[in-house]
Amino acid sequence: MKYRTVAVTTAATLAATALLTGCGSSDDGGEEQAAAGPASLTYWAWAPGLDKVADLWNRGPGKEAGITVTVKKQASGDDLVTKIITAAKAHKAPDLVQAEYQALPTLVSNDVLADISEEAGDAKSRFADGIWQQATLGSDALYAVPQDSGPLMFYYRQDLFEQYGLTVPATWDEFAETARALKKKAPDKDLTTFSSNDSGLFAGLAQQAGAQWWTTGGDKWKVAIDDPATRKVADFWGGLVKEGAIDNQPMYTPAWNKALNTGKQVAWVSAVWAPGTLTTAAPETKGKWAMAPLPQWTAGENVTGSWGGSSTAVTNDSRNKKAAATFAKWLNTDPAALAALVKEGGIYPAATAAQTGGALSQAPDYFSNQPDFYAQAAKIAQGTAPAAWGPNVNVAYTAFKDNFAKAAKEKSDFGAALTAMQDATVTDLEKQGFGVSE
Repeated sequence: MKYRTVAVTTAATLAATALLTGCGSSDDGGEEQAAAGPASLTYWAWAPGLDKVADLWNRGPGKEAGITVTVKKQASGDDLVTKIITAAKAHKAPDLVQAEYQALPTLVSNDVLADISEEAGDAKSRFADGIWQQATLGSDALYAVPQDSGPLMFYYRQDLFEQYGLTVPATWDEFAETARALKKKAPDKDLTTFSSNDSGLFAGLAQQAGAQWWTTGGDKWKVAIDDPATRKVADFWGGLVKEGAIDNQPMYTPAWNKALNTGKQVAWVSAVWAPGTLTTAAPETKGKWAMAPLPQWTAGENVTGSWGGSSTAVTNDSRNKKAAATFAKWLNTDPAALAALVKEGGIYPAATAAQTGGALSQAPDYFSNQPDFYAQAAKIAQGTAPAAWGPNVNVAYTAFKDNFAKAAKEKSDFGAALTAMQDATVTDLEKQGFGVSE
């Protein structure tokens, strides 16, 4: 996809430029409305059950306001990003789109998303600062309303920790010592594995350490993937792999599922959505796992990163931006809407008020042995660190998979893999016409 060169001093500046001036949607005639309704809106999304949540709107507040929303199911990830950009170039984008946080800079730089700060900016207090920042790109603009989030946590086999006399690690130093202690007591087992086939986990770990991979200054991007914070994370995990304290096999494979199911791998750094994965990967260990906060770099802190999460954005093509923003805000802040999102979509809501109680008043069935699962998860989510995304996350993620897979397999220096990831990202930005600062 050809990215356009844009001034990126702040996202608010971007919104003021001609590059981000909205064009009329092909779905509706006439000029953009001055009020929130009446309107007929189209919403591209992939989360399950969103059509049922939209029906709740259409029968209630939407009916009163004369705003009808139709959900059209789409593929997720890069496929949707490519499709929405292509549609926007033809001025045929829908009114609303479900967008992953890391895709927002790409969509903004391609003139796809509208600034809805006037219509929905007052919702800021409903979300953790680190989550809200991802929707604003760190500016006064607002390009989406946060929908769901994936705070990182530490999952472990409670029974095996007790069997081998292991203590749940509160710091990363303790994590490393726990991995070594397990190896001495049970050489055939691993505390966990370092996996190169899902870049999102590594990105979340880097965020926890304070990394800001993409930032802007003037009209240029700065890439800091190979920064001290991320290098600390890479060296930590690379060191454990090199000494054999943890495994080096990728996740989501039959072998990984078996390791979880048989107790060969006794812990997993994952996100709040992990119970769903464990239910499939390790069905025989139901009720034997527990969840704890992510180990900290500094003892006593409560900082975590994100692995996944998406938002609801309004496009520049919409002729009903105010109406679309009204729906986006309702969808992600209204108690009834949030309850429906949890029930129908199985999401972990970004809105802090919805992270406990209601549909989340009981622990996941897989974690029935930990009744305070969601209460603890909500406390962890409060410490979500900000994430700094750029317009070519897909390139950085591909470079991570290629270079870290090789380093993990060979048990070689992770630092060299990180430098290669940095270089590939910078080279691509320059190739696409973006200004890049040192």
